[in-house]
Amino acid sequence: MIGIIDYRTGNSQSVSYALGHLGVPHKLVAKPSECDDVDRYVLPGVGSAGVTMESLADEGWVAHLTEQVVGAGVGFLGVCVGLQVLFEHSAEDDQECLGWIKGTVHQFDNTEVRVPHMGWNTVDVRGDHPFAKSFTPGGYYYFVNSYYAVPADPSALVGVTTYGRPFAAAVAQGNIMATQFHTEKSARAGLQVLKAFCDLEVSVAR
Repeated sequence: MIGIIDYRTGNSQSVSYALGHLGVPHKLVAKPSECDDVDRYVLPGVGSAGVTMESLADEGWVAHLTEQVVGAGVGFLGVCVGLQVLFEHSAEDDQECLGWIKGTVHQFDNTEVRVPHMGWNTVDVRGDHPFAKSFTPGGYYYFVNSYYAVPADPSALVGVTTYGRPFAAAVAQGNIMATQFHTEKSARAGLQVLKAFCDLEVSVAR
């Protein structure tokens, strides 16, 4: 059972629709107490890092997810802001984040490119994590982001997109996976990535 974390800045309904289209058992979960039958999580993201972290903390998600994902190795997929809050710190709202993946989140320079980065872009696959195999060579994915993550360890990168500069389009570290693009809005290529996460045999991040 996939648990889609339903919080006030998320995009949970769109992810639910996509999983329903794929025929994947799932449910929206607003509180950790609703997760007894959940065996992996999706954290959708629309909004800012600060509001996202505040919302997660208010409902007890930070402690619950850290125990389940980092401690027990449950599969986790972050989408858009759901990727950015995996890192240690975001320049957006000067926000301390989950810190599950070492690195920081920076704002695009609006003197170099139009901000936000919005629209379809390709993803160059990196590394040998099984999640990377779900990306379509030459495929296009839908992005809406003003900030981008910089992993401290380049081995966490499984996908790179260029918008003025190369940035993390997708990351993976053991059972923790995330995409900067919206899987649920990226047509067939995005649904393929979402389905791959649901089907992958995950191993604990170290």
